[in-house]
This record gives sequence, structure tokens and C-alpha cells, in this order.
Amino acid sequence: MNRTIITVIGKDRVGIIATVCTYLAEHKINILDIDQSIIQGYFHMMMIVDANGADKEFASLVKDLDKIGEDLGVQIKMQHEEIFDIMHRI
Repeated sequence: MNRTIITVIGKDRVGIIATVCTYLAEHKINILDIDQSIIQGYFHMMMIVDANGADKEFASLVKDLDKIGEDLGVQIKMQHEEIFDIMHRI
């Protein structure tokens, strides 16, 4: 399984979850776990996904999600699970 971590952070607005999830579904990426919260108008979402069946290369997916984030006014990061773990080790 190609587990990947996706984080979304920014000002809350309508359509963030729908837009990100629609993109993932269109490119055959399965959402394994998802958590989201809104604190005083700020949106945070973390997803664990399986990108094994993705129909695009990882770099293309990252670039597309960056663009979607710009369009939505949020920051979207997509990282391989191993990289995410190393970056967030205490």
C-alpha cells in the first residue's frame, strides 16, 4: 500500500472538502482516514490516503493539489507517509 498524508490548512470556506475529495476520487486515490476541524474560522484537515491506484505520477498529484489549494485560498501538502513521519518526529 502506498500510504500518503495530505494536509489542508487555511481560512474556512465552502467547498474545501468537496473539492479535494472529488479530485482524489477522479484520480483513483482511496481515502483511508480523514479528520477535519474548524477553529475560530480556520480550517484544518488531515487525510491518510492510498495512492496505489492513482492514474498520475506522485509529482503531478502534488502539483495539482498545490494549484487547487491556491484556487481555494488554502495550503495543501501531499507527502509520502515515511517523509511525513520523519518531518514530524519529536
